[in-house]
Amino acid sequence: MDHRLLEILVCPVTKGPLEYDKARQELISRSAGLAYPIRDGIPVMLESEARRLDEPAPSK
Repeated sequence: MDHRLLEILVCPVTKGPLEYDKARQELISRSAGLAYPIRDGIPVMLESEARRLDEPAPSK
């Protein structure tokens, strides 16, 4: 994940900051309680595609 891209991306729900989870390949929005997947190096910033943080991450 390009650090410069992470600096400009925000959560589409809260407009708050995101954290990069390298191990799970997700962008985490703590304020929304959501984890947005990164697929083939591209962040999928759709609420409907996000995982709730209180749910387990899907196995690969």
